[in-house]
Amino acid sequence: MKTLEIIGFKRANLDSQSLNEIRDNGSVPCVVYGPGIPEQIHFSSPAILFRDLIYTPEVHLVELNIEGTIVKAVLKDAQFHPVSEALMHVDFMAYTEDRPIKFEIPVKVTGNSPGIAKGGKLELKTRSLKVKGLAKDFPDFVEVNISKLDLGKSFKVGELKSDSFEILTSPNVSVVTIGIPRALRGKKTEDSEA
Repeated sequence: MKTLEIIGFKRANLDSQSLNEIRDNGSVPCVVYGPGIPEQIHFSSPAILFRDLIYTPEVHLVELNIEGTIVKAVLKDAQFHPVSEALMHVDFMAYTEDRPIKFEIPVKVTGNSPGIAKGGKLELKTRSLKVKGLAKDFPDFVEVNISKLDLGKSFKVGELKSDSFEILTSPNVSVVTIGIPRALRGKKTEDSEA
């Protein structure tokens, strides 16, 4: 999995006036906490650095460089302004290489479905899966092969296997379904009546 560097600057003042000044200067207030560090660190980082971390379907591990202190972390939460949708605050969770962490990994659909060839519609039900494992073992995505899916059939989480991490999403959840369009449903009914 790719690692993205984010440069941060410690902040001592945590009052709302200081937070507004940080945002007015084009930065985002952040905090990092977790087992990888002794105590949480409040810092700010230029908003432009979050473009490749938040506004993308890909996921990354993060290397925070807070005034020379390097912290390995994952994005835990991002808060946005309700009207302008500007990034308001970011939470990171620090981790260590030897302890498992929980993470969300995107799903990538591969293969050619016979159901789609017959006119079916690909319906992606789950865009990411919750997983648990060591950060070094996480792939960039979880591959779901749909080459055996016919009309009306689904691929469920329980069909996925991994030796390097544990999938926490319920095995009964559908990842992808080949939907039957209305026009084909009517045709099937006519065929069964004939």
